[in-house]
Amino acid sequence: MTSATTLLATGRHATVYVHFPYCLQKCPYCDFVSYARERPDIDHDAYSDAVIRELEARAQGVAGICNYVSVFFGGGTPSLWKAESLARVLRRIHELLPIASGAEITVECNPSSLDRDHATRLRDIGINRLSIGIQSLRDEQLKFLGRLHDGAGALAVIRQATEVSGLRVSGDMIFGLPDQKVTDAVDQANRIADTGILHMSCYQLTIEPGTRFGELAKRGRLPLADDGRVADMFFAIDDALCQRSFGHYEISNYAKAQEESRHNLGYWNGYEYLGVGCGAYGFVRTDNGNAIRYRNAIDPDRYVAQTHAIVAGSFSENDGLSLSAEPIDGPTALRERIMLGLRLADGFDLDAAGREWNENPWTDERERAVANLCARERLIRDGGRLRIPKKAWHFTDDTAARLF
Repeated sequence: MTSATTLLATGRHATVYVHFPYCLQKCPYCDFVSYARERPDIDHDAYSDAVIRELEARAQGVAGICNYVSVFFGGGTPSLWKAESLARVLRRIHELLPIASGAEITVECNPSSLDRDHATRLRDIGINRLSIGIQSLRDEQLKFLGRLHDGAGALAVIRQATEVSGLRVSGDMIFGLPDQKVTDAVDQANRIADTGILHMSCYQLTIEPGTRFGELAKRGRLPLADDGRVADMFFAIDDALCQRSFGHYEISNYAKAQEESRHNLGYWNGYEYLGVGCGAYGFVRTDNGNAIRYRNAIDPDRYVAQTHAIVAGSFSENDGLSLSAEPIDGPTALRERIMLGLRLADGFDLDAAGREWNENPWTDERERAVANLCARERLIRDGGRLRIPKKAWHFTDDTAARLF
């Protein structure tokens, strides 16, 4: 395992997630909390004030965390957020929380709201990584996906961002589109990789309930790609990017050496994360050794108003802001570690996860399931460590479920 994929193992370490809920247009496949609004219609300062109020309250409940290795501004489209307003939030994060020296500070961006000047402004306020939602380089596919940019514009924006000194740049693409050929998916992955980016996320198009695509699929009106061809695309993209010295470190993520996303790794390694902003989720440990997963109000106006009444240091449905707060006990946490850890190429240490949550990781039933999966070459066991061989990655969800 490379040093970049091994987060610090002593003390309590975590990440910060800040949600910005506005987009210029809602994509038909997106099930995140986001609302279409023109940039001039967004009250940037009021939203930043609200996030800061929440930060000040939430920070009092996570005093035991000693090191935050990543801050991630997601959405929505955070590149729509005025740099000055975003900067105020980032400054307050540094004032309130022990942010690690050299921590990864990421902003998600769309090509329609990013150029070299804006990338430079973000760099100047302390951002050191951009994650750009390219999704496709084919104009007809971008139209199907509801994107506002075109392929040529996306490539231009990526190249401009990579030319800004001090910024690490990642790009997202979606494959498995209706009628998409394997050669097309590979060609796009190669063209994006050739721009000089250091990290790529390659996601299979998934149809989520509650989205426009989900409604169309339910009525049988959405064309879908053949599962076999999608699997062929997955392995063909893997082959192409690995030939370009990208490491396939997680099912959907590739990186040059030492350029893995700390935000992603924190999540897959089961780190706590302090979530702030409209619709944000958070996951924090409690005094009894268990954890709480909370979710904030999902309506932006209600979120802003409720931050005035948040109870400092509390993570519950009665804290004035959380829409929900789910207690996570040891058995549940261990199942989640299995589900998330098996997505990593290096897998995870089940023994260590059991110690962390004070649970027996090797029940008789799990021992039998592991032995069966290893015999079928769906799983590899090395002492207390488990990982899935790459050739069986498309069975990951099923493999994990068999270990619950």
